[in-house]
Amino acid sequence: MNRKKRLKTVPPAETAGGLTAVANALRHAMGRAGWLRGPAALARTNQLDGFDCPGCAWPESRNRSHAEFCENGAKAVADEASKATAGPGFFARHSIEELRQQDGRWLNAQGRLTHPMVLREGDSHYTGISWDDAFDLLAAQLKLLSTPDEAVFYTSGRTSNEAAFLYQLLARRLGTNNLPDCSNLCHESSGRALAQVIGSGKGTVTLEDFEHADAIFIAGQNPGSNHPRMLAPLERASRRGAHIVSINPLDETGLRRFRNPQRLSGYIGKGTLLADLHLPVRVNGDVALFQAIAKAVFELDKASAVIDRDFIESHAVGFEAYRDHIAGQTWGMLTRISGVDIDMIRAAAEILAKSKRVIFCWAMGLTQHRNAVANIQEIVNLLLLGGHFGRPGSGACPVRGHSNVQGDRTMGIWEKPTGEFLAALQKEFRFEPPARHGFDTVDSIHAMRTGKVKVFMAMGGNYVAASPDSAVTQRALSRCRLSVQVSTKLNRSHLYTGRTALILPALGRSDRDMRGDEAQFVTVENSMGVVRGSKGVLKPVSDTMRSEVKIVCEIGRRLFGETDPVAWQALANDYGLIREHIGRTIPGFEGCNEKLRDDGEFLLPHPVRDECRFPTPAGKAVFTVHQPDEIELEEGQLLLTSLRSHDQFNTTIYSDNDRYRGVSGGRQVIFVHAADLAEQGLADGMLVDVTSHFRGQARTIEGFRLVAFDIPRGCAAGYYPELNPLVPLEHVARGSNTPAYKSVVISLKPAAR
Repeated sequence: MNRKKRLKTVPPAETAGGLTAVANALRHAMGRAGWLRGPAALARTNQLDGFDCPGCAWPESRNRSHAEFCENGAKAVADEASKATAGPGFFARHSIEELRQQDGRWLNAQGRLTHPMVLREGDSHYTGISWDDAFDLLAAQLKLLSTPDEAVFYTSGRTSNEAAFLYQLLARRLGTNNLPDCSNLCHESSGRALAQVIGSGKGTVTLEDFEHADAIFIAGQNPGSNHPRMLAPLERASRRGAHIVSINPLDETGLRRFRNPQRLSGYIGKGTLLADLHLPVRVNGDVALFQAIAKAVFELDKASAVIDRDFIESHAVGFEAYRDHIAGQTWGMLTRISGVDIDMIRAAAEILAKSKRVIFCWAMGLTQHRNAVANIQEIVNLLLLGGHFGRPGSGACPVRGHSNVQGDRTMGIWEKPTGEFLAALQKEFRFEPPARHGFDTVDSIHAMRTGKVKVFMAMGGNYVAASPDSAVTQRALSRCRLSVQVSTKLNRSHLYTGRTALILPALGRSDRDMRGDEAQFVTVENSMGVVRGSKGVLKPVSDTMRSEVKIVCEIGRRLFGETDPVAWQALANDYGLIREHIGRTIPGFEGCNEKLRDDGEFLLPHPVRDECRFPTPAGKAVFTVHQPDEIELEEGQLLLTSLRSHDQFNTTIYSDNDRYRGVSGGRQVIFVHAADLAEQGLADGMLVDVTSHFRGQARTIEGFRLVAFDIPRGCAAGYYPELNPLVPLEHVARGSNTPAYKSVVISLKPAAR
């Protein structure tokens, strides 16, 4: 309650970046990592001779600056480079129950995990365990399984390509495709949608395309907080006259004005105007909005041909059905569901129609609804109308939120592997991988609930905090015989565990990974298909931590022995050997060691981007038809979407402040339009209990502060992961099974206490 009393609000900031961003970056770097360690890390962040930022997946320019990091990237680097440690003494002082009383921010602030720890059944504290005993315990539990499908191997986007490749190899060598990952929780809808209609689950643009685009549409994304390095290309685009259109329930500061900290002009004046049009779409109103824009484009086409029919004739199918569907939609229905007035819609359509080169960007504001796959496919429909594929300055750009989440999927971290991939593994390693599909993240929770999973292992991430339906997820994990967390920092996933639990402390992206006198490097893939080397530069804070590669290889060696077709020990000692296997298994990685040695990075091929070729079953791109998804609200109900604050990366919270939205001193807040508050007899600053409603079920969280905010009527917003207890496990996107965090029906009532 004390934190709630300290919460303060001021009007949202008008400008992103500037001196305040620089000061905050330096404060975090010096405060967490120290005056020498912090600057040393930042100087090598995203440099070709350094390491890839453990934050977002926005790419670097070939012509890197000397400060190739943003405010939030600096926070992520400083957080990992922290000199604080949580070793055996820390766990001896704090019981599991005591740690559960702390919030995620406090847990993270305790520092780097340094020693293997075990929580044995019935114990109240973690205790130390040797690496040998930890590996033996894990291997013994895996060997006890009646079927390999009783094990689940989860992965976060922090994992390198090399570790991810070995991790999926370990699972499939064991005999299971139970490989859920954080992509199941974020951009799975993007991959499914794009694969169906353009034949590839990846975006179709490069960073250079932003220098040529006439218009850039940004939907369901808040670059100022989640991908701040994106603001510099947007600034250049705006300065040369490109249109930037923001589509989001909230008019986020990061798309209003930007003061570039790497330019003198970033410290004076009002900064550069970015979005010249903002469409305040209602939560879950995106399909209706995109169809309304298409309807306006068809109207413009009658007066002057703006639809690229030559492109459509040559490269697409399904146009007639799509055209007829749009013609049958009424303006009244489309504007009601989208919440955007017709003049704004027509302004956006005119920008789209008159621009020869268009990029459409999006993030989780579109991918975490029950109609998320339709959201993405409606974007593709709009791009197809103008022929915006396979041409410079145009294309689809899903912006990934974690530095190697796309690379993990490229390496085979997927519960539904293709036959081609499995055949390549079989040829390379001389064993038969399992063909049956495994569990994704949501299905893994269901399987643990019913006792089908006995061993749960996570390579990074914060599975408990990131997953929906928090109480259900916690109880599901408690049914496992063993849970294993390969981690750098303490989080809630270490506190809600199987009957026995292991913590295996891993090196981070910024840590030096030595094999004798030689430093190893790993690779990562960014949002735009560029693979680059990443070599840690900092001395690890503990000699007992091990690399993720070494941890996976040692598990494999214990399970399968020295004569296994996979040479686990050799791979642990030479990451170049891992890349040789990758090069013979993953298309586009042929000769990757040589490419990295020559250039430090390389671009993966993409048939749509490079050849305007669409490898769908039809051999062409596909127009799709979707009905707008209208969620009916009863009197007093609102539609809630979750957000990340400016001082947050995924589930990692750096402070209780959200500078750009004007909130400080607390995170248990609900943003609601002032008129909706008044209509319900509520007021700004009031404490309320929040209840979600789903198929007759109700879930309640207590003591949230109301903040009157500029958000569409009938909508509400609050912070992730604090709102996760409200999200039912069964409330998922059709076609991708991604939790629908962004559209939850809620009601509010004054707090009981």
